[in-house]
Order: sequence, then C-alpha cells, then structure tokens
Amino acid sequence: MEPTPSRRLLAVADDLSGAAETAAGLASRTTRSRVVLVGTAAAPRHPGEATVLDLDSRRLSAAEAARSVRAALALSPSDDTLVLKKIDSLLRGNIAAEVAALAAGGAGVVVAPALPAAGRPVRGGVVHLGATPLHRTDAWRAEPGPPPRSVQDALGPARTALIPLTAVRASRRTLLSALRAALAEGRVAVCDAETDADLDAVVEAALADGPATRLVGSGGLAAALGRHLAAGEPPGPARAIFEAETSAAGAGWPATPTTQTARRGAVAGVAGPGRPPGQGPGAAGPPSPAPAAAGPRPLLVVVGTAEPSAAEQIRRLAADGATVVRLPARDLCADGPSASAARPLPPLGDGVTVVAPEAATGPLPDGVTPGRLVRGLARAVAAAVARRGGAVDLVLTGGETARRVLDALGVTELHPVGQVHHGAVHLRTPDGRSVVTRPGSFGDADSLRLIVQALRPHPTQRKVRP
Repeated sequence: MEPTPSRRLLAVADDLSGAAETAAGLASRTTRSRVVLVGTAAAPRHPGEATVLDLDSRRLSAAEAARSVRAALALSPSDDTLVLKKIDSLLRGNIAAEVAALAAGGAGVVVAPALPAAGRPVRGGVVHLGATPLHRTDAWRAEPGPPPRSVQDALGPARTALIPLTAVRASRRTLLSALRAALAEGRVAVCDAETDADLDAVVEAALADGPATRLVGSGGLAAALGRHLAAGEPPGPARAIFEAETSAAGAGWPATPTTQTARRGAVAGVAGPGRPPGQGPGAAGPPSPAPAAAGPRPLLVVVGTAEPSAAEQIRRLAADGATVVRLPARDLCADGPSASAARPLPPLGDGVTVVAPEAATGPLPDGVTPGRLVRGLARAVAAAVARRGGAVDLVLTGGETARRVLDALGVTELHPVGQVHHGAVHLRTPDGRSVVTRPGSFGDADSLRLIVQALRPHPTQRKVRP
C-alpha cells in the first residue's frame, strides 16, 4: 500500500500514557493526530487524520476489554481506515482478548511488539529486556501473575505463525510471502524485530496489500507506521484544516519552540465527571482560543508508579529544590466522610512540588489496593489544583495515574508538543497548561529531572524535541 494523504488511521491504546506515546509518534509524521475517549466524536474526522483512542482497558476483564475494542472499531467502519492496536511492550494487559477482537471476521493481524528505543527487542518470539528474556526479569513485579514466556503465549489460544528475524531482514518479497502465507491460513503473524529498520520493514510488508491488515505493537511500531505514512506524502486536506484550527487554539501564546511544535497535532483527552465519553467540551471540534498566561504557574509532579526507580527520580528532584509530599496510603484510600478529612496537599507554590503515596516497606495494608491508591491520589491532586484556580502544570507518571488525574480535573483535550525523552510526551491543554505523561517503567534516574527542565528551561535551552 502506497502512503496517501487521504488515508484515515484509527489507533487504540489501553492506557493514557500509551495513547500519548502513540500520538507523539504519529503526530510528528502525519498531517494530524489526536487522542480521544471512545464516543461518537472519536472516529477520524478528516482524510489524513490519525485518531488515537484511550480505551482505559488495562485493568478491565478480558471480556470487557474485547468489547471496548469492538466498540472502537465500529466507530470507523470505512474500508480505507488503517487500524493500529497499541499494546504494552512488556505484554501487560488483555492482549489475547483484544487481538481476538481485532481478528474477528477474518481480518489479518500482524503483531510486532519490539521497542528498540527502550532496549526491548523480540527474538524468536520472546520479548527481551536487553539480553534477558522478559519472563526471567522482575518487570512484572507489580502484576498479579507471572509474565508470558513468549508473544505467542500472551496471545492465548490464537493460532500464530512466527516470522523470524531472518525473514524480516530478507528481501521484501520474502517477508511479504511469509506474512501472506500466515494470514492466508488465518494465523496471527508474530514478527521478530530488534531495530527501527526491522519495524519499518514489517509495516511496509504488512500494508503492501492495503489497509485491511491490522497492526499490533508498541510505540515502536506506531513510529514505524508514522514514518511509512509520511514517506513522500504531500500536505493533504487535513493539513489546511489543522493549521486553521490550531492557529486559533494557539492565539495569545508566544511563538516559542514549544508552542511552534504544538501546532503539529491536536490531542483530545478525557471526559470530565458527569460527561459521557467523547461528549465533553471540545470533543467534537477545535478547542477555544487560550488566554495568555499570567505569571509563573506551579509545576506538580504526580508519581503514581510502583517502579523502584521512582524513589531515586524523586530524590534527585528534591536535591534540585523540589518540595516532596508523601501522602499516607490509608488517607488516600479513605471513603465517605473520612475521605474529605484526609490530609490534603499543602498549598502549591510557584516552584516544583512532587506528590506520591508513602513508600511501602512491605505488603499494602488491608483495604489498600493500587486502584484505590491512584483514585485517592487523583482526588488529592484535583483539590490542590482547584485551590490554585486550575493554573497548574502537570507531570503524570503511569498510564492509570495520568487517566485518573485528568478525569478528576475534567480535562477533555490535549495538544501534543513533542517528547522530552522516549515515552515522556509533552502535551498542552486548550488553556495553555502543560501536561507530560510517561509510562511508569520508562526513563532512567534523571527522567523526572529532564522533564522538569524541559518545562522550566533556561531561555537558551530547548529540551523538548518534536
């Protein structure tokens, strides 16, 4: 399939940080990209547009996740719509059920979950972290069960065919023949890949016969698809529409490198409390022009991830002068009248504040679950932001944390700006606030420090790259 500016693209993710990562890869390569909740306004609206849906399905049951995927596919039934399913590069989530929903009706499915930028290749159908197979690492330490031993294992009862690295790196004809043979037998093609070039080859071959083949992979595959669609693509109709809308949305903002790159795409986020998905303000059209900022805004870093690396990331921010607030787990999980009496966040100053649950030294107390912790953290953040009239920039680590916080704040739309580092996606709300989302497992010890420096840079520095 040759790239064309008239093509529509529907991408589906199971959490918000994954949706943002996908949008960032596509937004820099295609004419327009946005992330929305499932709803009537979620289908690609213009030729050349990429729509990324955050299904928020990572923690749902397998049956519920499959229903979410089927509902998303029904939003854009057009035969010329490309479909990409973003999955976790560590194979967490309801992958088997979601891929089965994609394959329903005989659709061909090609799976390539390698993420070269994070050092996560797939060899022999096995995800590796560097040189170590996933199932021999502790990457699933926070999950209720063990990791799958292979991609095929993660796909459950699906009939699969492994496309080894030798075939991926062979001639285009060889790879194309291998994929066609697998799909003709009704098998899900599982592709090895170690590099971006490998993923580029998979995308080119998978789409050689048109958009009917559905792609499944990590942010690495999303970026490869973006490169494929951008190859030789002239500005399409969506470009003119997008430039007009985002020009209006950016009115009143200085032409900094950040706001200039923001004009590459529009991302609609989450519906606010009491609004049906996809029906919040701005969900069906461009955002209203943003007012100019008045003075410095606080920067609130919300760390909801259970990754051990988070402690060192927080320590380095504290060494740079950030205020660190640890909230007791029992307070965050309080319900009813006791929830309002729980210790609130202190008033936010104009500097950097980091908030996280108190570090656990053992098993979580009775009644305290990760889901309740995140929801309580979101309530505390929403209350603190409300006391500042909403004028707070945010850094949100972990897809579930990001979704719950933005739900609590009623954020309905985000515009992608760029990436601070791989997976740390900088977005902007219609009223000019910055939001950075990052998967909990991404980033080294300096990750949060780099994000803060990107949002509060020295005037001569440019930390965010498109």
